[in-house]
Amino acid sequence: MLVYGFQSILSWVQLALGVYAAVMLIDAAVRREDAYRAASKQTKGMWLIFLALATALLFILPIMSFLPIIGVIAVIVYTVDVRPALREVSGGGSGPRRGGSSSDGPYGPFNGGR
Repeated sequence: MLVYGFQSILSWVQLALGVYAAVMLIDAAVRREDAYRAASKQTKGMWLIFLALATALLFILPIMSFLPIIGVIAVIVYTVDVRPALREVSGGGSGPRRGGSSSDGPYGPFNGGR
């Protein structure tokens, strides 16, 4: 009984990792090619191949085999190293706001009801 519960948990984890790998694949596909070169990372095509293989392996093979674990490592490397570098080079991201103060609201500065 316990083995079946563990397998069920692993299947949900594998599904979640596969969906996350697919989202990172889409993220890599929409980034500009020159951003990869500017961030001194591998080419866009190479990352698309890595992430596509990782996504396919996560949906095809069981998570406890060797190849999907390598795919998870590739997705993690893209997530923690390549993606932030691409966002920094592209100017996107959640950095500090430019040209506004901390009291600005969505429609302009907050004046306290004056």
